Amino acid sequence: ERASATLILNSTQTGHTKAIMESSIISAKRTAASAAIGAEQLKGSQKLTTLGLIGTGLINFEIVRFLLTTCPEIETVLVCDLSQERAEQFKRKCQQLSDRLSIEIVAESSTVLKKSSVISFATTATKPHISDLSQCQPNAVILHISLRDLSPEIILAADNIVDDIDHASRAQTSVHLAELASGNRDFIRTTIGDILNGDAPARSNDNKLSIYSPFGLGVLDLALGQLAYKLAIEQQMGETIESFLPASWLERDESGVPA
Repeated sequence: ERASATLILNSTQTGHTKAIMESSIISAKRTAASAAIGAEQLKGSQKLTTLGLIGTGLINFEIVRFLLTTCPEIETVLVCDLSQERAEQFKRKCQQLSDRLSIEIVAESSTVLKKSSVISFATTATKPHISDLSQCQPNAVILHISLRDLSPEIILAADNIVDDIDHASRAQTSVHLAELASGNRDFIRTTIGDILNGDAPARSNDNKLSIYSPFGLGVLDLALGQLAYKLAIEQQMGETIESFLPASWLERDESGVPA
């Protein structure tokens, strides 16, 4: 399970707290939405019929969910995980999303790299464990969601897109290690925001692998939390705690009890 988190929304008018939410689901869906947008933009006009997944946790599951919306042409999902049990569990869960998907569990990550046009890494790796992507298809897109799977050499040889350059270049991510190795950040071509705004092309012209490494921005969790809050109000969901905020200090006596 993904670690729990708490999101607190404050009113921009009063500064008062207006909602407290369990935020692990919000974070997971924000991460998956970012990955789906990255895949949709970077794959260009090519159809995504085979999706490859390295890691079978909640994040890749949510990525499958979102990609089925942005790339409905997906026919096959190749799944690779260190645990066969987790992979089988993941397969059963994905089959609940769509009964038309062919979900295949493979033993080696190399099989995923060879057969998939878009590959998503969502693992718990703390240091690089992939040093060769030569088996990937031409113009393949790598969604480097877990940020620390790929060697600095791979990063330096690729067309790199991030969500935020400063955020992605820290905390021993593969992008950070590439910066330390090269002494600069010139290998980062652009951000996904610039692509969406039309300020940068989705693909470079040199046929490099495209690697999208989104560190994750807390402000996007706030935006998604605000959407969840709005929908909850409209659908009359959630619990309202009338006594959460204290009475005005002007209305309290010296003992702190409301007058």
